[in-house]
Amino acid sequence: MTADTPLSGRLDDDDYPAYTMGRAAAMLGTTPAFLRAIGEARLITPLRSEGGHRRYSRYQLRIAARARELVDKGTPIEAACRIVILEDQLEEAQRINAEYRRHAGHTDEPGPVLP
Repeated sequence: MTADTPLSGRLDDDDYPAYTMGRAAAMLGTTPAFLRAIGEARLITPLRSEGGHRRYSRYQLRIAARARELVDKGTPIEAACRIVILEDQLEEAQRINAEYRRHAGHTDEPGPVLP
């Protein structure tokens, strides 16, 4: 985001890093250590403020909340992070597939060739 982008536009952006680590942990009902652990597992990568503090977006908080659900059910944190990554990749693949299908239905172009 650039400095001349209105603040209201940024607050509507799911990817805008609006939440501090403390606020994010409180919203999730967890600890900052949990957020650091899922960061180390590469589930989410918080952006950093100019002072070097971690900042989280709403999208990242949704991802972290899903990981917390799994951990709360007894899944090891590394496995929970991997599951969430795979779920996110599957959702994205399904979205792309739906776009291909919509596009194929509106044009004469052939769709992808399946084996």
